[in-house]
Amino acid sequence: MDLPVHQVAQKIQAAGAITILTHLNPDPDTLGTGLGIFNLLKQYTNKRIEIVNASKEIPLYLDFLPSFNKIKPRMDFDESLVITCDGGTIDRFGFEISEREIINIDHHFSNTYYGTVNVVIPEYASASQVAYRLFEKIYTPTPSSVVCFYTALLSDTRYFTTSSVNHEVFKVAAEMVALGVDPAEVAANFTQRRSLASLRMLERALHSLTLYFEGKIAVLTITPEDIDATGATMPDMDGIVDYARSLATVEVAVLVIALADGSVRISLRSKGADVSKVAAAFGGGGHKVAAGFTLVHMQTQEIIDTILEKISILGLIDGKEK
Repeated sequence: MDLPVHQVAQKIQAAGAITILTHLNPDPDTLGTGLGIFNLLKQYTNKRIEIVNASKEIPLYLDFLPSFNKIKPRMDFDESLVITCDGGTIDRFGFEISEREIINIDHHFSNTYYGTVNVVIPEYASASQVAYRLFEKIYTPTPSSVVCFYTALLSDTRYFTTSSVNHEVFKVAAEMVALGVDPAEVAANFTQRRSLASLRMLERALHSLTLYFEGKIAVLTITPEDIDATGATMPDMDGIVDYARSLATVEVAVLVIALADGSVRISLRSKGADVSKVAAAFGGGGHKVAAGFTLVHMQTQEIIDTILEKISILGLIDGKEK
């Protein structure tokens, strides 16, 4: 797509204040994209700028990113231009922003184009790739911005292993490295800083592993008791579902996390089947091979049975995908 460079630049120039929003239950893509933009705008403008995430918990292993300590839990500007990062729907951010001007930066094909200006490129591997290509045409990239964008790209491609990885992804990554990113340092912050709670939770989740449909579907479950016993936070559970997907026979992996408040978060992963169709059926969203949704006040086994039925109806594991 032709990037709306002039529109975005004009919106930023006209704004008295700017709020950068990252989505609920944040992952490295939303935070890395938001921090990359935050660092650029701090460097090149004299605007009042805030970066906000409404979640109770954010992944602390990202604290090596420049300006990580600037992330706030609430919006303080009454009137501001809003830049949303990596959210397919406007309610993904936890604030009422429908009356504000919004620059919507995303790469989900299910994006609802809720922005005043929409910069949505589903072909891109991460929201940070979108942001990098957009903002490099407005400002000269800085080391403090590109390390954030690179970290987001590395994470959302699962270390450059997803089907979204192509020559353009490696080209962007190479440009970021040339601008000062240390790939080994970034990778070390992902792979060598796990909390003890995350490993204990992984042990419990793997113990729950159950296979269905002749091993084509793997389901992991996490209970409120597991969370209490391990002290794990939601960020500690990131990536657990990928262990189930790694099994040779598995086509679809499901992680069901039951929380003490009665809500249940479901993560879906696949090796090619379009699990976003399953998520959409329950009010969620995501990508073809990585999606999720939340349900409330349902028993875990009831949820699993419902998901299995939906996967079967959609033909996701028998080659008859609808």
